[in-house]
Amino acid sequence: MQLKEVMEALEGVAPFSLQESYDNSGIQIGNPEQEVSRALICLDVTEEVLREAIARKCDLVLCHHPLIFKGITKLTAADATQRIIMEAVRLGIAIVAVHTNLDNVHEGVNNMLASVIGLKNLKILKPLKGLLKKLVTFCPTDHADMVRSAIFKAGAGQIGDYDCCSFNLEGKGSFRAGENTNPFTGSINELHYEPEVRIETIFPAFLQSAVLSAMFASHPYEEVAYDIYPLDNVFDKVGSGMTGTFDTPLPAKDFLDHLKKTMNVPFLRHSALIDQPVGRVAICGGSGAFLIQDAIKAGAQAFVTGDVKYHQFFEADSRILLIDAGHYETEQYTKELLHSQIKKKITNFALLISEVDNNPVHYY
Repeated sequence: MQLKEVMEALEGVAPFSLQESYDNSGIQIGNPEQEVSRALICLDVTEEVLREAIARKCDLVLCHHPLIFKGITKLTAADATQRIIMEAVRLGIAIVAVHTNLDNVHEGVNNMLASVIGLKNLKILKPLKGLLKKLVTFCPTDHADMVRSAIFKAGAGQIGDYDCCSFNLEGKGSFRAGENTNPFTGSINELHYEPEVRIETIFPAFLQSAVLSAMFASHPYEEVAYDIYPLDNVFDKVGSGMTGTFDTPLPAKDFLDHLKKTMNVPFLRHSALIDQPVGRVAICGGSGAFLIQDAIKAGAQAFVTGDVKYHQFFEADSRILLIDAGHYETEQYTKELLHSQIKKKITNFALLISEVDNNPVHYY
């Protein structure tokens, strides 16, 4: 299939518009029109991973961390990144990064980590604002059900754990068809009044194209009247970090032992133990220290993340057990996550998981 078809599937897993402003997710190397037949999924693209892709006859590498983060001004093979780029281009191997957009979706990196730890009742720790919009359209009464069903199927109408949410108000619309029109009802050059339903529903901005396409395809009118309003509501399905709970809270030390066992990590860096059981846990795969205060406000007794700096441990202030389990360690399940999520979207494409352990941090 073409690379752009893989990108469409990835868009369905983790919309690229949800990546952070500093990120560089998406196609790093490659042409959307090029044919790809086999993908290797990895956390980081290293020279060893590229050699693995070549050996396993993969013409696409799907990585979590972007290979190209900062601007590259020359290609001289002076470092690993330059050598990887040059070799991938020479061999026609495409490279696509799925980074913070995968961090920010509900079924993403943090959900996978929460599942490994055994957390339940999962919620986004810091939901994003400004991602929701309201659609209002006006439809003949007899066709309202069909239009509603179409836009719901495209992803509109989701509020929390409820779907197919809308508000409907019956009224009377008016219009006069011009000479070059083909009106669904009424006559050319005559003012017409039609019983209509005003349909209001909500949708995330990244689904706007799909929702509007569904509305246009199902609506009987030649010219569809509709309004789109930006909303400041919090979108609780997208954002940074995640919280979850245990059925039975664990003493702080037992929780640390539980983490080492379930995550298979040799060491944990942590703040002072707290004198209360750990029942609610906040997590953020990768570098999540910016969420320490959010974890405290969420009522979590522990916060698990990576890349915590020395002075940031002071922020725990005996209010929370702050745990640095490692950047790689908290994202180590991303390969399996991408594999399973893409398989749901594309069933006839070869997806391989990299067997290279390229954690750059070693323990002695």
